Amino acid sequence: MVYQYENLICSLENYVMLIEINRPAVLNALNSAVFNDLYSVFQQMREDDAVRVVILTGSGNKSFAAGSDVTEMSACNLLEGRKFALGVYRAQQAIALFPKPTIAAINGFAFGGGLEVAMCCDIRLASEKAKMANPEINVGIIPGGGGTQRLARLVGAGRAKEIIFTCQTIDAATAYRIGLVNHVFPPEQLIDEARKMANTIASKSPVLEALAKQAINIGQDLDLENALKMEVELFAQCFGTEDGKEGLLAFVEKRQPNITGR
Repeated sequence: MVYQYENLICSLENYVMLIEINRPAVLNALNSAVFNDLYSVFQQMREDDAVRVVILTGSGNKSFAAGSDVTEMSACNLLEGRKFALGVYRAQQAIALFPKPTIAAINGFAFGGGLEVAMCCDIRLASEKAKMANPEINVGIIPGGGGTQRLARLVGAGRAKEIIFTCQTIDAATAYRIGLVNHVFPPEQLIDEARKMANTIASKSPVLEALAKQAINIGQDLDLENALKMEVELFAQCFGTEDGKEGLLAFVEKRQPNITGR
């Protein structure tokens, strides 16, 4: 498949797709065109077996995405603001519901909509120089792309309220301490470390990882009893896959499994 987008740089290598948000002149701020490109690329990658893992980052070394484009939003009335938010929702759900593993490599500023996009990914890695915030109240709005919901689920309601109410900027070390990011690396190592993790993930069965991701994502919104029953059903599906049967046989035979993705 060909991946060509006006606001994204896409490169595929060894089952790992690296996507760079590419508006460096405005610190990769997210406008409607960027959100449309993000929606399209994640829809396209669903059908591409050559993509097993996605790394999402920002071009350059200053910013992952410095928020949604305030200039575009400032011209909106109520109906236009809702239309903008629905476009954001569509793109972010394409990322959040993407069946394959995703890694956000936060290489600099991740403010407002930028942090919201990063929170749609399964795993977040940060540069030591990364800065994160939901400063929307300072510019006359509230987080409208999942900031009030995903942040609370990741760090707890109390911390999320503090971050949103105070509009405070948090550094990478703080983000790691409160569970917002999984790991922190020196800036020059961030993408290499993201690739290293992505390569490890890509070496496993994509069909089994999709089942595991589905179990975790759905289970978060269920009570424990129903979540455990759902897990049983997804566990059972493993036995109907080629990779599941091969993995069990390879373990018994003390060899590496031959992964086919089926």
